Amino acid sequence: MRKLFVLNGSNLNMLGVREPELYGYATLDDVRTDCERVAGELGFELFFAQSNAEHELVEWVHDAFRQGAAVVINPAGFSFGSMPLLDALHMLSTPVVEVHITNIHARDADHRHSIVSKVARVVIAGAGTYGYELAIRAADRLTAGE
Repeated sequence: MRKLFVLNGSNLNMLGVREPELYGYATLDDVRTDCERVAGELGFELFFAQSNAEHELVEWVHDAFRQGAAVVINPAGFSFGSMPLLDALHMLSTPVVEVHITNIHARDADHRHSIVSKVARVVIAGAGTYGYELAIRAADRLTAGE
């Protein structure tokens, strides 16, 4: 069975309560439920996790590397300056799909340029939490035939 890691960065544990006018009212548990449904439909074994700690995300990327898993990642605040996370993602030969709940390209200057996009095969931004489903479907297309 194909493996898929869905990784979530800083403050995403506060979805639904943190700036709902920007991020919506869906919680991370809601996102997990949707990801489990879509991953199951597409035949992925899913690992879903969130951390506010950069080193933990790096360790999960290492695990994805060891397991040959595709990665969907919402790096959140780590998007804009985490070289350790970027270096870890560079190791992957499997697809990396970056997802952002908001359209980061329309945000303030500090939140417009994700360094993670340098390694992502696909970037989805601005679709709200539905972006996770789009990201998983993109990972499915990219891994079909592997």
